Amino acid sequence: MIIELHLLQSFPVSNLNRDDVGQPKTATFGGHVRGRISSQSLKRSARLLFTEYGLDTTEVGVRTKRLLDGVVEGLVQERHDPEQARAVAMAALQQLGFGLDIGKGLTQYLLYVGSESIDQLTRYCLDEWQALEAFAAAKTAAQQAKIKPDKAAMATVRRILDAGRAADIALFGRMIADNKDLNVEAASQVAHAISTHVVVTEFDFYTAVDDLKPHDESGADMLGTIDFNSACYYRYANVDVTQLTANLHGDIDLVQRATRAWLLAFINAVPSGKQNSMAARTMPDTLLGVTRDHGAWNLANAFLKPVTDDDLMAGSTQRLFEHFGKLRGFFGADQIRSASAASVSGQVPDLDGVHNVHSLEAFTTTLLADVGE
Repeated sequence: MIIELHLLQSFPVSNLNRDDVGQPKTATFGGHVRGRISSQSLKRSARLLFTEYGLDTTEVGVRTKRLLDGVVEGLVQERHDPEQARAVAMAALQQLGFGLDIGKGLTQYLLYVGSESIDQLTRYCLDEWQALEAFAAAKTAAQQAKIKPDKAAMATVRRILDAGRAADIALFGRMIADNKDLNVEAASQVAHAISTHVVVTEFDFYTAVDDLKPHDESGADMLGTIDFNSACYYRYANVDVTQLTANLHGDIDLVQRATRAWLLAFINAVPSGKQNSMAARTMPDTLLGVTRDHGAWNLANAFLKPVTDDDLMAGSTQRLFEHFGKLRGFFGADQIRSASAASVSGQVPDLDGVHNVHSLEAFTTTLLADVGE
């Protein structure tokens, strides 16, 4: 079972997701420049909301390069010498295949681990203290190779870093290039959001005055520019409930709660870029949800030709549903279980096979009805 979420969301003056020079991200689509919000930005915004929509803090993971510090802290609390604790913790991470920047004490890349993994890795270090101490003391790689963990120890390691209770890792996946046994195939796919119309980046020139400046002095004490745009975005994401169930080891209760958290988090997710200065905190206007047995339809091609209507939301909504109807008519609807639509402005057109609802509660209830069955 796959759930697809299609959203149309209009943002006023904003710079939600910046590029390397501080401008709102863009993409060329259909031969025209569009506003863009990266999938990474949208996923992070959604992930930070999971605990607000039914998941416990122990059921989500953390992304960090500071795994070493967490383990060392745990070992010191067990009354081990800090210097020796650091050597043992580093040995454990090296045996697991994680590259380390020894000077900074950071892993070479962000690791995505369950919230309990640090505690379990600390326990592993305590249980394997002598072997890890010997590994740390070995002066050559050949000597270290003789102290590699056996199959039982590696099974313990896989259990420690297992993500079977971390819903966000199960949803968004995990890739560890140095230890492929710990990879997790993502159950959710998230597209870059693009504007349904042509977008031009604009510039806000600002000045600031020193509050303690004498009255007889004029002029600004600081000036600059902030880049922004205003756009109506098409957003798309899906979740493969079958893959999610496999990633969470068949825990149906957690699958149901994780799917609900995913759905509500993505509906409510708004990137944090420049929000303190622009407060572009809007909600989606048009929502289309589809449940299907297989396949996936990103409906971005509805906007391959930019929308030019004076009412961008109404025009974008019409395009979205027309395109969905054409795809379903051409390719058939055998793979589709249900389709539900909702709109804050009430502009959803009637379309055969699409059930119109009038509240977020009704929309989510319809989409989640078959999860876990």
